[in-house]
Amino acid sequence: MSKLKVVVVTGVSSGIGRVTAAMFAQHGFRVFGTVRDLTRTMPIAGVEFVAMDVRRDDSVALAIQSIIDIAGQIDVLVNNAGTTLVGAVEESSTDEAHSLFDTNVFGMLRRIKAVLPQMRAQKYGRIINISSVLGFLPAPYMGLYSASKHAVEGLSESLDHEVRQFGIRVSLVEPSFTKTNLDLNAPMTALKIMDYDHERNLSTNTVVKTVQGAPTPDGVAKTIVKAATGRWRMRHTPSGEASLLSKLRRFMPSGPVSKGIRKTFGLS
Repeated sequence: MSKLKVVVVTGVSSGIGRVTAAMFAQHGFRVFGTVRDLTRTMPIAGVEFVAMDVRRDDSVALAIQSIIDIAGQIDVLVNNAGTTLVGAVEESSTDEAHSLFDTNVFGMLRRIKAVLPQMRAQKYGRIINISSVLGFLPAPYMGLYSASKHAVEGLSESLDHEVRQFGIRVSLVEPSFTKTNLDLNAPMTALKIMDYDHERNLSTNTVVKTVQGAPTPDGVAKTIVKAATGRWRMRHTPSGEASLLSKLRRFMPSGPVSKGIRKTFGLS
């Protein structure tokens, strides 16, 4: 087995995943980063790349087994790979919903199922699932994405109860909008219903402006590393807006929270 703790970070080609993988390497971990296309990924110091298509059972199983064969263990799994979608719920097709959930929820389930036999055998493991503030708050015109992150939250809490008997703990990291290409280049639903045009445009413009002024992924990466290495707790919110929103959701009545959301997105 490896003398270094072994961490697997999914989706390291850019954004939060890339910064997180680099930060784990700087902290002395042996880091494996998964990407869909090895030929299009720029190197990261101290990170070994593994090809993985999170939407395919066989690809996930093969990638995780290859890491176990090389390193002999997996101490931490960071489920970061994900995608988003913008559009009204009525504009969203079931095919688009299935595609989004296949990456954000079913892909996470595939990776968890692949690492758990090894973690149970070694009687230790940390699983860090990247959620979002939209896992506990709604956002207009991001209904499917919000639903997928709510699903991630429920799955994570249930899973933690099931696996702690084996020395394994599960945590959530819930960032707010972060300066990455994920939200700036968010795909739109194929269907556009004219009645939603005005408010959809207001909402998407708000998101773009927020992301442009948002912090870089470094703060989220620090939170992920702390969640993996520090004392266990279920939810971790990076300092700043995410932490504030978490407190507002917890302590404020639903009415003012709803009004605040509508005001933020410029809705009537």
